[in-house]
Amino acid sequence: MRIINYILAAVFVVAVTFTMAWPRSTASAADPAFQLSAGERQLFLDDVGIANIENLKRTMHPPEKKGAVIKPDPKLGERSLQTRSVPQWDPEAKRYRFWNCSEPDDMNARGVYASGYFESEDGIHWRRPVMRQIEHRGSLKNNYVNVKETGRRMYLTLRDPTDPEPSRRYKGFSFTSGGLQPLVSDGVTWKRLDAPPVRSSDEFNLSYDAAQQRYLLSVKCAGPYGRAFALSTSKDFEHWTRPELIFHADKTDQERARQIIKERFTNPTVQRPVYNQPSVYGAQIYNFAVFRYEGLYIGLPAVYYRTGPCAGGGDDGFHHVQLACSRDLKRWQRLGDRKPFIGPSPLGGDAYDLQQIIGPSYPIVREDELWFYYTGLKFRCVPKGMRPDGPDRAAICLAVLRRDGFISLDAGEQEGTVVTDPFKPPGSKLFVNVDAPKGKLRVEVLNGAGQVVAQSEPLGGDLLSEPVKWAEGDIAKMKDKNVSLRFTLSNAQFYSYWLE
Repeated sequence: MRIINYILAAVFVVAVTFTMAWPRSTASAADPAFQLSAGERQLFLDDVGIANIENLKRTMHPPEKKGAVIKPDPKLGERSLQTRSVPQWDPEAKRYRFWNCSEPDDMNARGVYASGYFESEDGIHWRRPVMRQIEHRGSLKNNYVNVKETGRRMYLTLRDPTDPEPSRRYKGFSFTSGGLQPLVSDGVTWKRLDAPPVRSSDEFNLSYDAAQQRYLLSVKCAGPYGRAFALSTSKDFEHWTRPELIFHADKTDQERARQIIKERFTNPTVQRPVYNQPSVYGAQIYNFAVFRYEGLYIGLPAVYYRTGPCAGGGDDGFHHVQLACSRDLKRWQRLGDRKPFIGPSPLGGDAYDLQQIIGPSYPIVREDELWFYYTGLKFRCVPKGMRPDGPDRAAICLAVLRRDGFISLDAGEQEGTVVTDPFKPPGSKLFVNVDAPKGKLRVEVLNGAGQVVAQSEPLGGDLLSEPVKWAEGDIAKMKDKNVSLRFTLSNAQFYSYWLE
């Protein structure tokens, strides 16, 4: 399914391309750890599982922006809507359920912390169900909710379909002075778990690693260049490991920061920070989402470029959401030459993601697409002449990416090849995700001696989940035998392959 022209016109983004120039050896020099699981897609974000590659380049593809899907309602006194959560599909109710942070005027004045609750059947058009939990402007007819026993709003909500207890089916946290307090819910009423809080600062992300059957919680901490991120994990959502530093800005970030900030202040097409003090220029990690996608972990570091102190306190700057990957949650590879995966929208429209961009905890898989719900803020420090409590500062935005579309291997007119490490086929059918409307892709199966034992028919077109048809031989005949795959492509972008 493709979503077209739902809301705002898409913002133009340029894919980041960089050349891959090695070979690593031949297919006979295998990575002994390389294994394929049935149905698990093999992407090309790193070199794992690749024996040899020639005449191909890697391209990072930013998702296509669809604009703000949930905006603050000025009639309700809202000036900002933010989220670190992800919409949760309820299969029984056949709708998405979504909790995010709201700041209604009278609640702020009363010191009441609320989350706004939203529902949608399509993920685009959202409604505010009447929850009757918190009084707002003298009425309970609103969509605001919180944890009644503590008066705190909830963050990082997700649905756990494996929990046999319906009252614990939804999980999340509230942020307290002691850290992140675990919560559970039936989807309506949220309750505090009798479990100690997880130590954290004011930025965090939550995802579930189904392969390892554990929750992944990234929390802000101190690093060598200021803000950084640590990881805590849990099997039961109650007992969490001590957070360990996993991601921080480095020397390269600092070296590039000065030029990136300078370009920001001289670019008339984007929102400029209010305050500019070159002596404090630098890069930090403001937010860092971590999630498992197919056979690896993907990170979305929101790199914060600090530009100067704000007059009213705090500091000014802007964000670029970058892309990273890891196999062990400890060693991370920065992708796309650290260019923005989600960058600022240009001035002149009604976009919200002008200055601050805080990525999602993970994307939603919608058939052949990945949907990223993220927070976009028009500014960080209040611009001169604007009331600090002025409305319409932040909203929930959506960007859509082709499934597996983070990184592609690209070939032009001249053919390029990629050869996998040897593996034992976990299935009898091979599938590919390739975009070749004016090109083609061919697949060969190689035995342990490097001999071709099967060859596919050529594939062309925009193919998101295409079964490979064999002109000679068949990979199904190589069950329990070590094989390698050699993909040859021209005028094509190759995203992934898998066996079922």
